Amino acid sequence: MPLFQYKAVSRAGEVLEGVLDAANSDGAVLRLQEMGYIPIRAEETSGSRASAPIGGGLGELLTRRSLTQNQVGVVTREIATLLKAGLPLDRALEILIAVAENERIAEMLTKVRNEVRGGASLSKALDLQKGVFSRFYVNMVRAGEAGGSLPGVLERLADFMERSKALKDSVTSALVYPVILLVVAAFSVLILLVAVVPRFKPIFAQSGKALPFVTQMVIGTGDFLRNWWWLMLLVLAAIVWLIARRLQDPAVRYRWHRALLGLPLFGDLAGKVEMTRFSRTLATLLANGVTLVGALSIVRDTMGNLYLAEAVGNVSRELKEGRGLGKPMMESGRFPKLATHMIMVGEETGRLDEMLFQVAGVYDREVESAIKRLLALLEPVLILGLGLIIAVVIFSILAAMLSIYDLPI
Repeated sequence: MPLFQYKAVSRAGEVLEGVLDAANSDGAVLRLQEMGYIPIRAEETSGSRASAPIGGGLGELLTRRSLTQNQVGVVTREIATLLKAGLPLDRALEILIAVAENERIAEMLTKVRNEVRGGASLSKALDLQKGVFSRFYVNMVRAGEAGGSLPGVLERLADFMERSKALKDSVTSALVYPVILLVVAAFSVLILLVAVVPRFKPIFAQSGKALPFVTQMVIGTGDFLRNWWWLMLLVLAAIVWLIARRLQDPAVRYRWHRALLGLPLFGDLAGKVEMTRFSRTLATLLANGVTLVGALSIVRDTMGNLYLAEAVGNVSRELKEGRGLGKPMMESGRFPKLATHMIMVGEETGRLDEMLFQVAGVYDREVESAIKRLLALLEPVLILGLGLIIAVVIFSILAAMLSIYDLPI
């Protein structure tokens, strides 16, 4: 069996380190629990230190200086584990500082611990760490403190962050193959135009005959790319810079987000991703005691699409007038009808948070289906586009060769 180096905490709060054998990391965790310890991390000692930390590993990105949301989720999971085991908050933070492998994490936890020892609540201490914990995160912790259920709230927060990361990763992973295919296609065409086609120019020049238009066009394109590639890069960089600069304007970004939702396939996917984020965030807040009006204000800040965020703000205002949540969402026309109907049912049954979790689950699956449909269309389009361009280049060469020797095309 492989050996696992572990870090754990005894019931007395003592940090323990050692090595044990187990079939896998889950087995190592189970053995530690059977021994009466609270596992923090279990790493296989052989090989290239392939880490299998509980909750994803505190030192996943050792070389980064700033905290990622994945690292915040891991810290959240570990604090929840220690608090559920009965350790006081400052002792739990002290243990995590001791086992932290990332200096930035240790520094942040030290600041939080110092604030807590100074009499501040955990939510206040987290809020003081500017740029690390979102408003949503801080309000969730504050609600957990008010309700006396901080360990459970932290565990749900970790679950939420893991699901959000999984959704983001699924979208990103789905786009990797089309991007690679597009880059390979562009590189292949460049090689043909810049390196292959010019080799035929001396042959065409010696013939003294006029070349077919398609051949002239292909040769001219190759010459332009070879002589003016630097200018094209400058123009491309300028266009990217200009677009990024324009998107900093909220009005321009709002119009872009609105147009994005109207795009075929891409708009459908973007809308479902936002609906998943909206439903899961709102459900998590409501399940932890945050009022609906306050939760909508927080959710609005988490929305990535300004057009939909505006709709959430309008719904919040109508909610204050006693119109409920589902009907204003339906009337806005910016949210999927299935989602709004489910939300209205949740309001009628008094189980809005449970229904919102179901909506998030439904649209998680919808996002997966939309990604599959998008890939099913993109892959053949890219392959056919590449094939068509290569066919044009080859035809241009053949047409010129046949015209030189007066052969019929």
